[in-house]
Amino acid sequence: MGTESRKLNVGVLGCGPIAQMAHLEVARKASNTRLHAICDVSTDLTDRISVIHQPDVIYHDFDRMLSDSNLEAVIIATSDEFHVPLCMKAIEAGKHVLVEKPLGVTVEECLELQHRVRETGLVLQVGHNRRFDPGVTHARKFIDQEMGQILAMKAWYYDSTERYTMTDNVLPVVIRSESSRQPPVDPKSNKQRYFMLAHGSHLVDLARFLVGNILRVRARHLQRFESYSWFIDTEFEDGTLGHLDLIIPIRGDYEEGFRIFGENGSVH
Repeated sequence: MGTESRKLNVGVLGCGPIAQMAHLEVARKASNTRLHAICDVSTDLTDRISVIHQPDVIYHDFDRMLSDSNLEAVIIATSDEFHVPLCMKAIEAGKHVLVEKPLGVTVEECLELQHRVRETGLVLQVGHNRRFDPGVTHARKFIDQEMGQILAMKAWYYDSTERYTMTDNVLPVVIRSESSRQPPVDPKSNKQRYFMLAHGSHLVDLARFLVGNILRVRARHLQRFESYSWFIDTEFEDGTLGHLDLIIPIRGDYEEGFRIFGENGSVH
């Protein structure tokens, strides 16, 4: 939908940290969207959020929000475990969906959702924001139009022990509620799994976006002094070789990037 089109009525499900730091403000700022509704089970949270972001409607029940005939698309900003079931509900109600990454917590549930979405013809997009970074989109254009055959890719993602100290100074103060709905098991209790889902999903999606589908992987993992490291050899569908590094956290600055080597040039 272009900037000259009418605005898309969007509802945000979940008013927790990621919605407050990203989705609510973006839905208001975008030239082609309108923050039509917010929804959260925590009434104290929606009361405070609505004062800041002023949606048209406030809901405390997702089914009620989905029955709103003016609502066209839903942003799902909840805990990872709830993503797929809530996406299913939204799709069944005929709403387009933007869901936070990772899409789900098992391969099977993601494939089931993919199948259902294809049957409906609706749009479901995962919030892999790296794809829309200007440098990444420029790299993709160069790869498609000028690079020729790709030989190899290396990509890395190093989170920092200091990142949250820095980001807490520039992001909004997060409003929290004791009545927020949480999964029965804290996702962060298994850090190896949580880091791969939350951060590794960025790395894998970037590789797939720039080079293509990954055919095979061979991964090694090491945990020491509360840090987790993965070195992942990859083979892409077109035969390109790759290497993905994920280390969380490092005792140093946050770092993320890639290098791709091709027939007519390289991109970094």
